[in-house]
Amino acid sequence: MDSAVSDAAGVAPLVEADEDLKSWQTDRTRAPIATKIVVAGGFGVGKTTLVTAVSEITPLQTEALMTEASEETDDLTATPGKLTTTVAMDFGRITLDDDLVLYLFGTPGQQRFWFMWDDLVRGAIGAVVLADTRRLKDCFPVLDYFESCGLPYVVAVNHFDGTELFEPEDVREALTIPPHIPVMIMDARRRISAIETLLALVAHALEETPE
Repeated sequence: MDSAVSDAAGVAPLVEADEDLKSWQTDRTRAPIATKIVVAGGFGVGKTTLVTAVSEITPLQTEALMTEASEETDDLTATPGKLTTTVAMDFGRITLDDDLVLYLFGTPGQQRFWFMWDDLVRGAIGAVVLADTRRLKDCFPVLDYFESCGLPYVVAVNHFDGTELFEPEDVREALTIPPHIPVMIMDARRRISAIETLLALVAHALEETPE
């Protein structure tokens, strides 16, 4: 996953700023720019992992234990060790560049919980669509959702250990992603990698938003 964090030098100042008390928290004359971002994707693709990896606060998680009742609904072939699942949302926060605050909302992955997505995306500037190359077909309904609602998004392939590493353009072709949509390879467990993905989304959302 070194290729996904090769440009870490450009993100380092942001990470260093996160380690100290934010200046806007002690200066009442300054107000942070609050931005909402949605982290979406299929079942077991790494949404909770990403939110947990970057959040500067203890993330809110709505995890429930997997039971035998869901065996016929949830395909655990690619994630045999998964014991819990998100049933409502994940929530975290990260401050970048001193006064840019990103509020992260992770969606539930199973389609039976998608009725909550409309509420979760309301007010968001964009979405990170996580993908697993072992289950790319799970991405199509997610991509269709964000295309239909017109919300800017980027596609981030979460590279799992022991799986084949594909080039971003190979994933773009497989998913028929338009040329203007950023596609990247990342590791949801690594904070720098996840931050790079969030920054890519913010930049893309600014480009897509009319002045």
